[in-house]
Amino acid sequence: MNFSKLMTLAIKFLLLLSFYSHAQDNAQKPIRLIVPFPPGGVTDVLGRIIGLKLNERLGQQVIVENKAGASGMIGSDLVAKSSPDGLTILLSASSHATFQSLYAKVPFDPIKDFEPISLVATLPYVVVVHPSIAIKSINELIQFAQLNPQKLSYAGSAPGQAQHLGGELFKKLSKIDITYIPYKGSSAQMPDLLSGRVPLAIDSLLIMGPHIKNGALHPIALTSLKRSDLLPGIPTVSESGLSNFQAIGWFGLFAPIKTNSIFINKINAEVSSIMKLAEVKSLLLGQGVEPFYGSPDDLKKHVTKETELWSGLIRELGIKVE
Repeated sequence: MNFSKLMTLAIKFLLLLSFYSHAQDNAQKPIRLIVPFPPGGVTDVLGRIIGLKLNERLGQQVIVENKAGASGMIGSDLVAKSSPDGLTILLSASSHATFQSLYAKVPFDPIKDFEPISLVATLPYVVVVHPSIAIKSINELIQFAQLNPQKLSYAGSAPGQAQHLGGELFKKLSKIDITYIPYKGSSAQMPDLLSGRVPLAIDSLLIMGPHIKNGALHPIALTSLKRSDLLPGIPTVSESGLSNFQAIGWFGLFAPIKTNSIFINKINAEVSSIMKLAEVKSLLLGQGVEPFYGSPDDLKKHVTKETELWSGLIRELGIKVE
């Protein structure tokens, strides 16, 4: 072995020793799991489940901190600017892929400033109709809208949110003309939706589940690619004719850029094991959320794909949020 190769191996060995020494020091310190939304929401509940289980499995304290504000940007920015020492991670939601398209000023790059760790869960959305309209499938909805342009309207939460963007993508792909009625949130739309003043909506199973159960609203399709255990028997939009249509909520773990890959892979392995636990699945399904797991590269590809899809649609629609 020549001298240069020997020196390269020696340097790599010293760096590895340095990392393990640093990791041992950090193992005595708590990990901060930043949730960029207020307490009590789905992201917060998910974060506390993950934090508790990581605490048990790592033997290291994991502290969940809510850093809410600016639709999740304040907490995300905190993590983006944190030291890449394996002591700060972010639990972000699907808005991570739309920050740069919706807002004029974003103090970080959602892709370049983070190391992906793992997708952890998905939040299926469902297309519901009021019983006053005789529509029982996606195909019937498309046919009715094509024959009656601008006769239907849909509630889709606030502009730029997944519910709104999913509705607009559906309109674009099915080539129909239905009117979007904006609301300040999912709960704000319910009086009009339940009365039939707005006959159609796309929202999470968590929100729509009780109204589906009591017959106040009829589910006609899920917006995920696969059917859901939360609503067995209901087909997806994709299998109903709009191939590969998907509009879902999702949650992923991220670390600051340049965080060591050994730490990333360690947390990924632990989280994957956590998401397979029957008790965790039961807890999440109770929140209308489905557990998910995959490699860091899977999350990277997912965020890139989501960013490209929704940024193109946002530009096309001219959506901007102050």
